[in-house]
Amino acid sequence: MTQDVHATALEAPTTTHPRVTEKEPLKAPATERSPVGRLIGVDLARGLAVFGMYAAHVGPDPSQGGVTGHLMELAHGRASALFAFLAGFSIMLITGRRSPKTGRAGRQAVAKVVIRALVLLALGTALTMTGTPVEVILAFYGLYFLLVLPLYRLAAGPLAVIAAAGALLLPQILYVVQHALPADGAGGVWAWPANADGIVSLLATGSYPALTWIPFVIVGMAVARLDLTPTVVRTRLAITGVSLAVLGYGGSWLALHLVPGALTKLSAGAWGEGGSAASAWWSDTWGYPDGSTPVGLLVASPHSETTLSILANTGVAIAVLAACLAAVDTFPRFHRLARPVIAVGSMSLTAYVFHIVGIQILGIEELPGSPLYVLLGFVVAVTVFATLWSRYFRRGPLEWLLGKATKPAELVR
Repeated sequence: MTQDVHATALEAPTTTHPRVTEKEPLKAPATERSPVGRLIGVDLARGLAVFGMYAAHVGPDPSQGGVTGHLMELAHGRASALFAFLAGFSIMLITGRRSPKTGRAGRQAVAKVVIRALVLLALGTALTMTGTPVEVILAFYGLYFLLVLPLYRLAAGPLAVIAAAGALLLPQILYVVQHALPADGAGGVWAWPANADGIVSLLATGSYPALTWIPFVIVGMAVARLDLTPTVVRTRLAITGVSLAVLGYGGSWLALHLVPGALTKLSAGAWGEGGSAASAWWSDTWGYPDGSTPVGLLVASPHSETTLSILANTGVAIAVLAACLAAVDTFPRFHRLARPVIAVGSMSLTAYVFHIVGIQILGIEELPGSPLYVLLGFVVAVTVFATLWSRYFRRGPLEWLLGKATKPAELVR
């Protein structure tokens, strides 16, 4: 069984079926760690990202405050960034994780990524055209795959440098591009429909603009290149994640409080309803910058598309992955308890589409804002389905169909 068989943009990189593993000796030497644990850790992280996406869409509104409101706010933006980060991991699993595939195998891997990207573009567009109130991310994911594919041969170091440069430069480029585009009404370009059609939306004006989201994918590619088995690597990964989160959120808090008039200008130039702009260093509940002042580039709230928000969300994603890798490898009992979440992560494309369809069927129009029991219902339903399905099938239903769609890549010579 090859590593790339199960990888998709929203799919686990390897199977997590309890009876199926990668090819390996039946019994590994006692002095070696099994490589399966760290891959299942990716499934676990992806499962948590699914639940975070559910919380952002069908959970209570974070602006209600209290413990529930704060927990819901933690999912906003950060769950989708974690998905994008893990998408980079999937790309490397398809094209060769520790070392890039070459020759015919490399060309077939590239073809598989391209096919997956085109399928995601089509599926995301189709779901958006249904009029769902969800800002569907799949089409954006498809574009991310195509944009970063030329980098698949690079090592971890160059990938990290490119991601850092992108985080530093692309938000400023996006700011300029948005102001150069024709305005759409009194709200300016920031008021463009989140799910507007076309490449302009995917690149710059949509809810997940590629200009500021591909750094997440490239960081995921860099992390996938690492040997994640040694404890020292995982520890450094965790420290890096926490440091980036502190730099992003802490840097935003300092900037908003030290730059004269920053909070006042931010409050005057914001659209949306919410709390004080003083929370813009980490929360979207205050609203969003309308682009009328560069002060908006100082915030780190999710979906603000700034350098500080990219640093912060990347840090959170790396820290979550490091924690998941350590947890499933170190604590066997935890691994058993987490199997339902891991099952969801192993079929995350199915889980994502499931909640879009569920929202349509239930007629949910206000996102977020549903009662807590609705969120719990979605979580329980997808967990039960994924757990039962994984007992009998190696891949989720949509993951299986996507695998069939990539079969023509095997014809590449």
